[in-house]
Order: sequence, then structure tokens, then C-alpha cells
Amino acid sequence: MAVRTVPFQVSMRGGTQIENVTKPVQDALSGAGLTGGIVTVFVKHTTASMMIIEDEPGIRADTKTFWDRTVPADPAWEHNRRNAGEDNGHSHLRGQLQGPSVTIPFAQGALVLGIWQQIVLVDFDTRPRTRELIIQIMGE
Repeated sequence: MAVRTVPFQVSMRGGTQIENVTKPVQDALSGAGLTGGIVTVFVKHTTASMMIIEDEPGIRADTKTFWDRTVPADPAWEHNRRNAGEDNGHSHLRGQLQGPSVTIPFAQGALVLGIWQQIVLVDFDTRPRTRELIIQIMGE
């Protein structure tokens, strides 16, 4: 079984920004020369997560609302209180709940996603930053 690892970066604004990364993942897969297996997309940060969603404006808005209601920003989070100047305790908690990676099967050199499924990066942090992602392709 072959393994290909492809790093890439995405500039993000924070604030539960959602960025579609399906095309870069498919491009990495196309360049790997493999026909079947799995692709894992991993974000190397604790205040961001990977998801598979129906990427349309309503779901983007609903996703932000969901996270704002589920894990609200709050200066009383212990992370914020113990680390002077920090305001992103909620960002870490959201990242823990959602998780840093998704895994997608591929066949005949193409991602096997449902018709509406898209791979997205969600940045929960409170400031802009460049996010590092790893695409790891395993297959034959």
C-alpha cells in the first residue's frame, strides 16, 4: 500500500469562518497516482476543525449559529482566565468537539462523496491566521 502526504496552507479570518477545501484535496489525490483507498485531511491546530457539510450559505450561517449557541465565547472560560490576553477558550473547546480530521474513501482516482458533500475547514479562533493542513492518501 502506498502513502502520499501533501501539506498545504489556508489563510483564515477566524470567527467560525468556513473554507471549502474539496478541490485542493481532489487535486492532491489526482497527483498521487493512486486509484483506490482513503484520504485523511488533518488540520494541525487546536482551534480549527475539519467537517463534511452541504456547502451552501444557509448551512454556513446555521453552522456558525450552532457553535455560537453550543459553546459561546465567554471570558470566564478557565483557559482565558489562566492565560493573560487569551480570549479563545471557546475556540479550543469547539475544536475538541468537532475534531481535527475527516477521512474520505476514493475510487478510480476520485473522492467518493455524496452529491452535496464538501470538505471544509472551520476556523474557530478569534483572529486571522494561516492554517496548516495535511492531506494523507493511502491506497493503491
